Amino acid sequence: MGIILGCIADDFTGATDLANMLVKGGLRTVQLLGVPNSDDPVPTGDAIVVALKSRTISRADAVSQSLTTLEWLKKTGARQFFFKYCSTFDSTDQGNIGPVVEALMEDLDTNFTVACPAFPETGRTVFKGHLFVGDTILSNSHMRQHPLTPMTDSNLVAVLNRQTDLKIGLVPHHQVSAGSDTIRKAFNKLKEQDIGIAITDAIQDEDLLILGEALSDFQLITGGSGIAIGLPDNYRKAGLLNTTRTNTQLPPVEGPGLVLSGSCSEMTCKQVEEFSKTHASYQLDPIELVTDPQSIESAIAWAKQNIVAGPVLLYASAPPEAVQMAQSKLGRQRAGEVVESAMAEISQEMVADGVRRLVVAGGETAGAVMTRLKIRGLLIGEQIDPGVPGTLTMGTPQIALALKSGNFGSIDFFERALRVMP
Repeated sequence: MGIILGCIADDFTGATDLANMLVKGGLRTVQLLGVPNSDDPVPTGDAIVVALKSRTISRADAVSQSLTTLEWLKKTGARQFFFKYCSTFDSTDQGNIGPVVEALMEDLDTNFTVACPAFPETGRTVFKGHLFVGDTILSNSHMRQHPLTPMTDSNLVAVLNRQTDLKIGLVPHHQVSAGSDTIRKAFNKLKEQDIGIAITDAIQDEDLLILGEALSDFQLITGGSGIAIGLPDNYRKAGLLNTTRTNTQLPPVEGPGLVLSGSCSEMTCKQVEEFSKTHASYQLDPIELVTDPQSIESAIAWAKQNIVAGPVLLYASAPPEAVQMAQSKLGRQRAGEVVESAMAEISQEMVADGVRRLVVAGGETAGAVMTRLKIRGLLIGEQIDPGVPGTLTMGTPQIALALKSGNFGSIDFFERALRVMP
């Protein structure tokens, strides 16, 4: 029947998260990486998720890349469009969520959409327009110290108001829980007030399913992957989708395993510590990467020597104090860029040396690695942890991949990923 849903994600791990959700809902989903070329062929499937690395680039570039991607997705015949961003709404006052949503709305000639980052399965909920991580309000969580997008305001209405000229409204939880008809009435009242974007409360999966039903006729939906769980039923009711499950069995890949971690999230740091108890690990220092020209070569030599005994980990993950020290000496942007560049170079050398099983932690790191490896598409496999599936690269050489958002995954994620992915 052709493409039903065309999606744009602002980072690579987030794209994989969304693709995982759609596959679980029964949509045959392909993930593409980077802005598509105008003449790129349309893959077979029900949904396409295009992964951009646009979360922390300039607003102008983020808007340009998103609009170019949208034009390509429109040519696929997609019936509905989705802009995916992080469930912790990673975006400062100078950030890109608001401007990109506004640009997509204008291009699609729609004057109203929603913004719902909630993903209750991973503890991300929205109540009275405020975003929570577990039981902690976002601005008091570890996200307050994110090295690139520190989140110091939990009020999503206020955050978006500072990013866009569109008026921002709220559909509170008592309206969401009352059902899809009540939600539609709330949408209509907000439209009468010239509201352009509605933050929608959601504290459990049932809320997202109800919201999904109310969004059946929307041209554009924006949010985290959670809001997508209600969409497949809409497509089935419309006769566009006949499946409830899709095949996630991918052919096995043999070869050495490598873990690269650039995320400095609280959970990733715990995962690094856990994996290092039983596997060889090597820490990269951002300052040393700048001051010592041989530091990357040394890391690669170490990896090649140790990987013969089993999977190894190279990481730049560090606690907030160490991150702040690196940023004070190199600058926030530069500190992140040197790590991304180093991880990309290491991945290229190690894949050339035979690595075929690769786990990457951190959205920016994943984007840099996938770009350097010139990977253009992924097939989606079995879920490893909520929000993270195993994947397989399209083309040759075939590489088994797990791309993990910094905050996702259980403490033993690295070990489990190497075991579960193809």
